Amino acid sequence: MMKILDLYVLRNIFFTFIFSIVALCTIFLIVNLTENLDKFLDLNTPFPIVVEYYAQTLPDVIKLLTPVAMLVSMLFTIGGLSNKNEITAMKTGTMSLYRIMLPLVIFGLFISFIQLYFNGWIVPKSNENKFSIEQKYLNKEIGGSLFNLYFRDNPLKNIAMRYYDPIEKTAFAISIEEFSSENKPRLLSRIDAQKMAWDSARNSWKLIDAIYRDFTNSHISQIRKDTSHIELLTSHSQIAKIKKLPDEMSFDEFKEYIALMQRSGRDVRKQMIEYYANYAFPFANFIVVLFAVPFASVRRRGGIAVQISAALAVSFIYLVFTKLSQTIGLASSINPVFIAWFANSFFFIVGIAVIFKTKT
Repeated sequence: MMKILDLYVLRNIFFTFIFSIVALCTIFLIVNLTENLDKFLDLNTPFPIVVEYYAQTLPDVIKLLTPVAMLVSMLFTIGGLSNKNEITAMKTGTMSLYRIMLPLVIFGLFISFIQLYFNGWIVPKSNENKFSIEQKYLNKEIGGSLFNLYFRDNPLKNIAMRYYDPIEKTAFAISIEEFSSENKPRLLSRIDAQKMAWDSARNSWKLIDAIYRDFTNSHISQIRKDTSHIELLTSHSQIAKIKKLPDEMSFDEFKEYIALMQRSGRDVRKQMIEYYANYAFPFANFIVVLFAVPFASVRRRGGIAVQISAALAVSFIYLVFTKLSQTIGLASSINPVFIAWFANSFFFIVGIAVIFKTKT
């Protein structure tokens, strides 16, 4: 009997969840199309390109709206069951609120893990395609140019290049300096080269027209080489990622990008918070179940109007709380992991409190 009731509730939740995503995404895309329609017409953008643009935009929209759709589906479905006294009937049949929530909590966790993969590896690729369309057809400048790069290959080795061509995998006007220590750095050697090309076969860099200078002895020694190979920790793919925006990077690529920036001696606290927040955000689907179900299980005056108001209020408070905690955390020395998960932790506690206060 309980399995039948579980399937009944889950079926209602699932279809309401799908309908909510479709409805919210449709509204968002219509509003966005209305705002950009003049631009598409002025630039004579072909209709297939417009369709492709919004097809590539859709995954990012789904990413943002999935927790909202989850919240709406929980409030509407459980609220509807409560208004029809079906929740009361379930409780009368010895099903506690905790037991009613069990399949919904599992469903929330399932959607959270699905969205984690979706956000981390599918959305970045679609964003990359979308930005490419914006650059080609909407005259938008996105990302930075790879000019005048300077970064650390390791704590004792600095690399500078005037320009990097990610398509040809070639750097121009290269300088590589190696130092004795971090605390008391003394220049040990320097390499200046006209070009540095990535050798995919050997997974290493090839220097072209390079001058090697050694400062370890009392006098400076100098050697010129037409071609030579050098082993560096920094690869072509890592340098190419510098041009990418964080929204275009998968979670793995974003992690590599942060590591490269750290080796460059840059402050990456903001990027670290953003990286861990990317993992935390999908689990909002699980968090909303904890307070949406107890809230909606109690019959209230106002019906659908109350459910809509509650969904909007909770979504707004969650987003504000998330951004506020990240902003405060950026200016503090608190662990980035804690900052990224603080909003979820706070709402998890609120959800547990709501469950205990609700009549089961």
